[in-house]
Parts: sequence; C-alpha cells; structure tokens
Amino acid sequence: MKIRIIKDNRQFKKFLSVLSKRAHGYSEEIFKVVKNILFETKKNKDKALRKYNRLFDNHTLPLEISEKEINEFSEKAHPEVIKALQVSAERIKRFHDKQIERSWEIRSQGEILGQIIRPLQRVGVYIPGGKASYPSTVLMNVIPAQVAGVEEIIITIPTPNGELDPSVMAAIKLLNVKKVYRVGGAQAIAAMAYGTESIKKVDKIVGPGNIYVTLAKKMVFGEVDIDMIAGPSEITIIADETANASIIAADMLSQAEHDEMASSILITDSDFVIENVLNSLKSQIKLLKRQHIAQKSLKNFGALIKTKDIYEAIEIANEIAPEHLEIITNEAEAHLKLIKNAGAIFIGQWTPEPLGDYTAGPNHTLPTCGTARFSSPLGVYDFIKRSSFLKFELDGFLNISDVVETLAKAEGLEAHANTISIRKNLLR
Repeated sequence: MKIRIIKDNRQFKKFLSVLSKRAHGYSEEIFKVVKNILFETKKNKDKALRKYNRLFDNHTLPLEISEKEINEFSEKAHPEVIKALQVSAERIKRFHDKQIERSWEIRSQGEILGQIIRPLQRVGVYIPGGKASYPSTVLMNVIPAQVAGVEEIIITIPTPNGELDPSVMAAIKLLNVKKVYRVGGAQAIAAMAYGTESIKKVDKIVGPGNIYVTLAKKMVFGEVDIDMIAGPSEITIIADETANASIIAADMLSQAEHDEMASSILITDSDFVIENVLNSLKSQIKLLKRQHIAQKSLKNFGALIKTKDIYEAIEIANEIAPEHLEIITNEAEAHLKLIKNAGAIFIGQWTPEPLGDYTAGPNHTLPTCGTARFSSPLGVYDFIKRSSFLKFELDGFLNISDVVETLAKAEGLEAHANTISIRKNLLR
C-alpha cells in the first residue's frame, strides 16, 4: 500500500494541483455519447428511453414502476433495514424542518416591500442503481423537497435486467413517492429536463450519478436547475497527538473504498500519528473486500500531511475545502470556529463521517472538489424560489422618485426616467 507523505509547502501545492485536476474535464468520446443521448431523448422521447433500457439495462419492461411493484418489493426488504430507514427519515426531516424559510415584508410610509417564498412545483430525483443500492440517497434528496412543499416529485432509477432493489423500494414507499421510473443514465436526465410522453419536464434535477449522469446534468443546466456537479468523494481529517490512529485509518478507508478517484487526507502536527496511521492503514486495508479500489485511491489521491502545528493544519484544510472534514483534536469544538470551507464538519472521535451518510440528520449531498469554498449542502433552500414584491402609494413614490430619475438619466436610459417624469406631470 502506497500513500503520499507531505512535509513541506512545495509538496502540498503539487498535491493540491493533482486533487483539482482529478475532477475536471471529460473525454471527447464521453461528451459525444452524452450529447447524442440528450439529443435523441429530446427528439424521440419514450421511444428513446425504451431503446436505451434495452441497450444498457437489458429489459423491455414498462417505463413506470407501478405502486403495486413498489409495495411488493418493499416487503422483501429486511425488517431491520426498514426500521433503520424509518429512524433515519425521522432524523433527516427533523433537521431539515429547521431550514424552512418564511415570506416577509417591510412596511413604511407609503410603501410595502417584501419577499415571497414558494416551493418549486416539480422536482426530479436521480437515484443510482447500477453497482449498488442507495436507499439513503432517496431519503436525503426527497425529504428536503417534501419539507419545502414541492408538489410533484419524480424519481428515476436504472434497473439492470429489470431488477428492483427492495431497500430502495422500501425508502420510496416510506416517503410515499408515486411517480417512479425505471430509467437511468444520461437518458433519465434528458427525460426530466425536456419531458417525454411518460415523464413530465421538471424544474430541477437532483441526485448523484456516474460520469455520464454528471455530464448530462451539466449540459441541461439552464433548461432546468440542478443541485450541483458532484465529483469523487473525499475526506480530510485534522488530528493532533491525542487522536487514535486506528480510528483515523478506518475513517480514511471509509472514503477510499468508494472509488479509485476518492481522496482521503490526514493533516496532523504529529510524526507519531502519521507513523501509526500508516501502519493501521496497511493492516486494515487487507480486510476490505474493495481493497483494490482503496489502494488505488490512497496511492493516487491520498496523503498524510505533517504541519508545524494544528493552526497550520486548519489553514491547509481550509485551502482544500473538503466535502467531509473530521476534527479529531483535544480542542475540537474550539477549532471548529476556525473552519471556513467544508461541506460537513464532524467533531471529535465519536463522530465518524458515516453517521452523516445515513442517519444523523444533516444532508449527505455535499459540495466536492474544493467547491465548499462557495457551495452548501443540499437543503430545503434548494427546493424553493424567491420573488420580490413592491407596492408604492403616492407619498412613497414621491419620496424616492427624484433619486430614481437622477440615476436613470446618469445611465442614459431616457425611457426609464420618463416613467417617473410622466407620473409627476399628472400631479401638476
């Protein structure tokens, strides 16, 4: 097992460049494939979806998954999984209830100004369904939309060989989503963006997917809104000499096993911690079924970074702006105040990142690849829109009309100024 050990700023800058490049760019071949799928789906609608289901998922089943099928396969889910989904859903809803925004207004002499909060009308949720099942993704993407008050929620999910995953169906049934379609890949994104005979055009598309799905979302942005361009998973851990090396290694591997592009980084002021974490990584990785994936991830995008003190470690973490940031230090809560850039922050040794993936409550759809510098986790606020409103009586109009007229003339917009002067002339 190989992983970078970084001890100076030059090495760190070089590594930062490697991290940034891993998430950028698509091959010309992939771009052409996605462009063609989008074009054909927009043109041929359901016919194209059926074609791609035969080609990619090897089935000719109806596009819509019936309520009967959802119920039937939900019953096949393990009772413990169903109970876990219920507990998680309650906690996720409780957290997202706090994010609800309210309409407001300001009243003063002769005027009313305000903002109206409205939910989006129709949202499309993409749930991956190829190599694994992701019932937690159903919860994390649907619940905030429901809390926001979205009227219609549509789910698309690939079903290789037509097979439905019981745990995913159980999550869908738990949240009472009615419109579910067995469509995956870029064609699912196209269907939701443009609309087909079976699938209505949505206002926004959310949910993770492979490189084809991600590129498709990027290409339809503007036709519809999207949540974010998600990159490979990542974790950065800030630790001091009090941290347990086996815990750090376990948490790094929890991301490294995702895929070969995932990034796991330790930043510490202790050579002792680096040495012990390295040894623990070597022993723990041998026990993983996805050992080969984790090894490539650590070799290409992992690092153990030594700093002069914890404050330098925090500076480096802010520069990385990771998706997941764990703080395992003796003064973790105090250090939290110094964090500027991170998708989700996990404080202390008893707060491993997977708590946030499944059950804790905060959303697990997070900004990746440094975009935590300017982006936020998925939330209720992603499923609303804001409209401003203004009402002026005569005295309110006269109070600011001269200022507006002056600025309009300064910008050379004569017709703008005339809307003011014409009204003034009515008063003469």
